[in-house]
Amino acid sequence: MSSYLTQEVHLARRHEEILSQRSELLQQMETYLGDKKTKKTWQTQAADAARKRNAALLNDIEAAEKKLQERVYLLPHPDTVKLETLYWASIKESLPKWEQFLLGRAEVPIGFTKMKTTKQNISYPEEDSQK
Repeated sequence: MSSYLTQEVHLARRHEEILSQRSELLQQMETYLGDKKTKKTWQTQAADAARKRNAALLNDIEAAEKKLQERVYLLPHPDTVKLETLYWASIKESLPKWEQFLLGRAEVPIGFTKMKTTKQNISYPEEDSQK
């Protein structure tokens, strides 16, 4: 009978060890799941922040691209700039010759002739259709 009693005591100790290991494993599992949930929440927040940052960067890039395209259309062609510069240089050069004429104190400067106005036959589509 003593062998049964020792065996029973041994089994009871083994049962206590198993229960203690079980509770320890359950606590580790709860800690692991809590950490995993926290990590997932952090990753979700980081992904949302990255998505917002990327959207803002994309908007900034699109706005900059639009401004650059508008600026390209606003800049005149280099030939136009050259012609404009030559035109204003010509005006500055000939202004002293025309100044007295423009003030009404002299005739047309030498080298320039008055343009005669001519009557041109201009036909308008409305008049042609009424005839």
